[in-house]
Amino acid sequence: MKNKNIINLTLTAMFLAIGLVLPFLTGQIQQIGNMLLPMHIPVFLCALICGWRYGAPMAFVLPIMRSMLFGMPPLYPTAISMAFELATYALVAGLLYEKSRWQCTRALYRSMLAAMVAGRIVWGIAQVILLGIKGTAFTFEAFLAGAFLNAIPGIILQLMLVPAVMVALNKTKLVPFKKPAGQTQEAVEA
Repeated sequence: MKNKNIINLTLTAMFLAIGLVLPFLTGQIQQIGNMLLPMHIPVFLCALICGWRYGAPMAFVLPIMRSMLFGMPPLYPTAISMAFELATYALVAGLLYEKSRWQCTRALYRSMLAAMVAGRIVWGIAQVILLGIKGTAFTFEAFLAGAFLNAIPGIILQLMLVPAVMVALNKTKLVPFKKPAGQTQEAVEA
């Protein structure tokens, strides 16, 4: 048990480091970063591999730490609202995946899609509160554009890349899918 905690802490630190560095691939161009959502990928992977107990705190700290270290995303309101959004992704995805009867690609997609909806709702609520404090309105159109329309490339990337990584980890037996007694590995992967 102690060994598992050390492994999870080490992996969480690695995912935090990846989350800090991965946005540099977008060239610090905010519009491309807003479309590809590079910080979301290590958050999902951490929550699915290490569990929500490790993923949620890491996800909350990630955008704030990145803002403090590199100035992107801007701390207020972007990084703060992203902290709540990413923590919700990790909490929901990790918890649903952990509680799934069996862990397979179907459970993976269900967990991710539910987390994406919940996280975007939490992001919208955080934006309303943070911008309301500043005296700026956050319209429903701004919510739809920021949460869904502008994020479609990133959502597609996440739904392709994260399950591909998880299937690869399963095939190498590093992070095997959990299956009920009597199920074959092929049935679990379906």
